[in-house]
Amino acid sequence: MSATTTTPSPAKGRSLNIGRLLLEGRAFFALIAIIAVFSVLSPNYFTVGNLLIMSSQVAIYGILSVGMLLVILNGGIDLSVGSILALSGVVAGALMQGVEIDALGVILYPPVWAVVVLTLCVGAAVGAVNGVLVAIFKVPPFVATLGVMYVARGVALLMTNGLTYNNLRGSEALGNTGFNWLGFYRIGGVPISVIVLAVVALAAGLMLARSAFGRWLYASGGNERAAELSGVPVRRVKITVYAVSGALAAVAGLVLASQLTSAGPTAGTTYELTAIAAVVIGGAALTGGRGNVRGTMLGAFVIGFLSAGLVIIGISSYWQTVFTGAVIVLAVLMNSLQYGGGPRKG
Repeated sequence: MSATTTTPSPAKGRSLNIGRLLLEGRAFFALIAIIAVFSVLSPNYFTVGNLLIMSSQVAIYGILSVGMLLVILNGGIDLSVGSILALSGVVAGALMQGVEIDALGVILYPPVWAVVVLTLCVGAAVGAVNGVLVAIFKVPPFVATLGVMYVARGVALLMTNGLTYNNLRGSEALGNTGFNWLGFYRIGGVPISVIVLAVVALAAGLMLARSAFGRWLYASGGNERAAELSGVPVRRVKITVYAVSGALAAVAGLVLASQLTSAGPTAGTTYELTAIAAVVIGGAALTGGRGNVRGTMLGAFVIGFLSAGLVIIGISSYWQTVFTGAVIVLAVLMNSLQYGGGPRKG
């Protein structure tokens, strides 16, 4: 008997390569298509001024999405980031109004840098609670972060009695001015919020690509048991990523409160879903161990630029929800095609 071998035709190989390129670069191509379509539909869409405004709005989603990416890479989920954003904004607003010390009969007005540091500590602490519940007490991430989501939102409502802190610009006489710098000021024409997003994304990307912690994160997300047997401090990694997610949610809360010069307990509602959507659109696997910052940033800009474009051409907000949901479902389907839906490899 003679054995024969078949060689794939060059045309078939090229089609497979093109298909794989389109699949892996779907977020990039989707963003290009969105910009092209809305540029045709509205002459005001593709202008430098409008792109900077849209990027400033995307910055809040993008910062949240970076934290969500780290959690999802670890095989978890964080439903509390929207509530942490609101709680952080409320904490910053309360500090800007002054801290009354009844025993001394004085009201302290902390400087803006102290407000920022304390707010970040609050966000990281709430995130660490998520991490401890998941890593130490083995509470499923969905349940743990869902509970913390309600607790954080409830605390924000209690702190404000359901009201909003307005006029967070501060007062020169009290030495706490400058809070609006984060949301309104620009450096070289670029909004500060966009620069903050770029710094956060760059730091996260370098951490994932160049540090031991990044390798631990991918390993524990890909196969937690194998990573633990290999000496990876799985519990510490899990608690750390949730704490970082909480801290980044606080950063997003500060940016949003600064842009609005107000802070309310209902801010950030459903933002956690937007962050998850950006991560999924960017190509990360919800099962953990696969994904990168570049894709997540593209996913955030896809959602932000799509929503802004629909507003510019006058589409109803109800249809905006429909389009966004359709994009998310399509992204999940393409993720299933890319990863095959098979088990994770250790």
